[in-house]
Amino acid sequence: MIPELSGSNKVVGAKQAKRALKDGRAVRLYMAMDADPRLLQPLVQEAVNRQVPVSQVPTMKDLGQSCGIAVGAAVAVLLK
Repeated sequence: MIPELSGSNKVVGAKQAKRALKDGRAVRLYMAMDADPRLLQPLVQEAVNRQVPVSQVPTMKDLGQSCGIAVGAAVAVLLK
């Protein structure tokens, strides 16, 4: 469980994460290790370009639970 993601200052999902990274609102990107690399690669690249730290979570299920949702999540972003 990731305590930072239990609050309301986060977005979950690739589209929301991409938007938050581009808008400069992202503090940290969390990515599930078992998610599709084709989905993760552009988001990780954007995070690196914007100097946003990237953290890895073992499974999509773990990331979803940390975000307080009933399904798995490939990515989540902690917002400023």
